[in-house]
Amino acid sequence: MVIKTVNLETVCGITSTLPQNTLPEFAFAGKSNVGKSSLINALMNRKSYARTSAQPGKTQTINFYNINDMLYYVDLPGYGYANANEKVKAQWGVMIEKYLRTSKQLRLVFLLIDIRHAPGKNDIQMYEWIKSNGFEPVIIATKADKIKRSQLDKCLKIIRETLHIGSNTIMIPFSAVSKAGREEIYEVLERYIQNS
Repeated sequence: MVIKTVNLETVCGITSTLPQNTLPEFAFAGKSNVGKSSLINALMNRKSYARTSAQPGKTQTINFYNINDMLYYVDLPGYGYANANEKVKAQWGVMIEKYLRTSKQLRLVFLLIDIRHAPGKNDIQMYEWIKSNGFEPVIIATKADKIKRSQLDKCLKIIRETLHIGSNTIMIPFSAVSKAGREEIYEVLERYIQNS
């Protein structure tokens, strides 16, 4: 996929009305600090368009990036941020669920899991939440450059077993450093765009 234009078109906070877009939307969900902004930047072929931060929990809005006037990348708030108070966490949850339930253009949800660790309680909950809203998430196993190649299959197996993922579910190891996995993600996007 050749990225020609990128535009942060809409930013929705807790009280915002979600946009009525006409282009297909592809959402990215993941725990705070899982590398979501880095992945989105890699997919936009931009260095720092989506804000990355050493401070987790930075994305507190739903951000809609218009790509090539062809589709949207939808950056959902990072969940499981320990320092956010319970009220804020609950509001983020309501916001994400409202989006998953009401978007007419949402085609696919990418769920990001840190390849180095077994999915935690929040990851499992998010996976089940996405499924309960009628979507089969694509799992992106981030930070693949931080493990040895010999550990890759074992780490992917742990994620698959912890989430009770069937063999049909797509799982893609990804590295923001080497961009390994980016072409596979583009292929998935293109397949869904053609079927839209």
